[in-house]
Amino acid sequence: MASTADFRNGMVLDIDGVLWSITYFQHVKPGKGGAFVRTKLKNVLTGQVVDRTFRAGEKVTDVRLERRPVTYSYSDGTLFQFMDASTFEMIPISGDMIGDGQLKFLKENMECEGLVHDGKVISVELPQFVELAVTETDPGVKGDTAQGGTKPATLETGAVVQVPLFVEIGDVLKLDRVQEKYLSRVTE
Repeated sequence: MASTADFRNGMVLDIDGVLWSITYFQHVKPGKGGAFVRTKLKNVLTGQVVDRTFRAGEKVTDVRLERRPVTYSYSDGTLFQFMDASTFEMIPISGDMIGDGQLKFLKENMECEGLVHDGKVISVELPQFVELAVTETDPGVKGDTAQGGTKPATLETGAVVQVPLFVEIGDVLKLDRVQEKYLSRVTE
């Protein structure tokens, strides 16, 4: 058991049998009345975000999620199959549990992190930085400035990101998956 004084971002709580991750919290002490903690909670399985207020000092059940390396193998149309690196067991996970924001950067044989609760992988997180090849983009024109000019580029997974004008088809790019942002070209 933990109290509201122990809250921190990323902490996972078990509320009525549902796992929630704290994405934001603020201790509030109004001039009149008791103190309370305002939070934004994200459902670990569905990604749903809710606002919830707790009384200061209220006891909650915290959950420790283990992280285990998993490798993405393939999709059978509805489920995404991941292989547990330690047991070589195949783990089917629905696209809803992964989320559209991550799916557009997922490619075969990508090393990911499985979140484990009670010995079962319940969700998967992709690495923050991914390397993907450009499959389609407009050609850069000679004389284009290198100071802030961008163009859209389609990656091998189907994701579209803004890239500098000098990027060409076939280039492998390092991207920040969370911000959906170009970082650099990968040199081979």
